[in-house]
Amino acid sequence: MTRHIAHIIIQADTPLKVGSNGSDFLQDAPVQKDWNNLPMILGTSLAGILRKEFNQNEANNIFGKDEGSKVIFSNALLLDENNTVKEKLLLEKTPFLKKFDNLPIRDHTVISDKGVSDNKFDEEVVYKGTRFKFSIEVLEDKNIFNTLLEKIQLNSLRIGGGSSKGFGKLKVISIKTQTFTQEDYHTYTSSLNHKLEDLQQLNIVNDKNYTKYTLNITPDDFFLFGSGFGDNEADMTPVYEQVIDYDKKDLSENMILIPASSIKGAISHRVAFYYNKHLLENNKTADYKKTGEENEAVKAIFGHKKEEKEGKELGKKGKILISDCFKPIAQEKVFDHVAIDRFTGGAIDGALFQEKTIADDREYSIEILLEKDIDEVYIKAFEKTLDDICSGMLPLGGATTKGHGVFGGEWNKR
Repeated sequence: MTRHIAHIIIQADTPLKVGSNGSDFLQDAPVQKDWNNLPMILGTSLAGILRKEFNQNEANNIFGKDEGSKVIFSNALLLDENNTVKEKLLLEKTPFLKKFDNLPIRDHTVISDKGVSDNKFDEEVVYKGTRFKFSIEVLEDKNIFNTLLEKIQLNSLRIGGGSSKGFGKLKVISIKTQTFTQEDYHTYTSSLNHKLEDLQQLNIVNDKNYTKYTLNITPDDFFLFGSGFGDNEADMTPVYEQVIDYDKKDLSENMILIPASSIKGAISHRVAFYYNKHLLENNKTADYKKTGEENEAVKAIFGHKKEEKEGKELGKKGKILISDCFKPIAQEKVFDHVAIDRFTGGAIDGALFQEKTIADDREYSIEILLEKDIDEVYIKAFEKTLDDICSGMLPLGGATTKGHGVFGGEWNKR
């Protein structure tokens, strides 16, 4: 009897939202933490995302249904600056581990069907660049073992919530394996710090079910993806976020963040426009002018929330994955504004405000994965939307009515 064991190190290529299904006094949705109050990923979550990559019969055979599972997943624990995990209670954290005491907070606003704010909530996320280590153990079947190691390297694999909003993209950093016979299995410990013998060659696997779009855009002048907060210079400021750097063993400086959720919102709205245009041109006016989740193209690409219909709870997950984009900080520009009284033509008392924008001429690359089983009409609406972004016809971010957020560039797919 043989046991095939792998130790896998994964890195958060975008921030992770691995929620604890709870709340506390500070956040509406804090992340899952271990006994040292460090971020972690449950083994059940890892098993869940891999199970979805198999058809039902294969999944039942590997992960169990009537019989037990053929694979064992450990929890994924945070790697420290020395590439080890802390499996025991710490009396004191190192300066590096203390960086995870205060994680980034993402603020979100739910927009109603009337286009106004309906609800606000915040989410705690794990820094981009954070590394975790976990183990996979398979009894006997080497084919299942190798297939799991291949699936974990899929470019479409996402962990946690908010995958359509830019969260959860994974990158495999290292895979070490070893096969143990029944006689020498006693030499293996369950510790993730146990040294395995064989270092596997990594190979990012492009998911054949997705088309990969790369949006390469350069700002014409200024843009602003708002943080929702002000500072000592302006009432409106850009959103910045730090990332973890294992080479420097520290957090980076603030980085410009283009949130995937903002890109998603702009694309969704313009996709609805182009689909409605298609209906009008083809004299299909029954659904013309529908927007948001009522628009068939938007529902097909971006999904829709659960709702009660004929006694059934219906909902659909989106078929698009957009990644957050990070860039080292650039020059800032503060604009002063004042609200004008329409009757007097003078400034309204106390209505002076400032907005801080990013002034940049670098190229930003945004990765988008779109499932292939989408109607060609919807795909055309999506691609026309990308054309609009690249031609400056669809500004991105905030304060677009003031001329900000105009980009130019190109997109490609493969």
